[in-house]
Amino acid sequence: MSSLDRITINPAVCHGNPIIRGMRIRVMDVLEMLGSGMSRDEILEDFPYLESEDIDACLLFAAMLEADQSLIELRQLYVAGQIEGEFPVYV
Repeated sequence: MSSLDRITINPAVCHGNPIIRGMRIRVMDVLEMLGSGMSRDEILEDFPYLESEDIDACLLFAAMLEADQSLIELRQLYVAGQIEGEFPVYV
């Protein structure tokens, strides 16, 4: 199982938010716990059905989502003429 295979989306679970391995724990929940200062070990202790690799997958998912959003915003600026020159990716 690759890291991102651990992240699933099911419209019938958690309103279609990205979740971990089909369970009712959202990627956002894990990211919020990390952001509040909880350590990986504390999260795994509180949620024994999670694995360390699940937390890695959440972080990778968030990084990829942020990168995609930044690319979308750059493309919108380019299309609007607010960025000049070449834009080599997905224009």
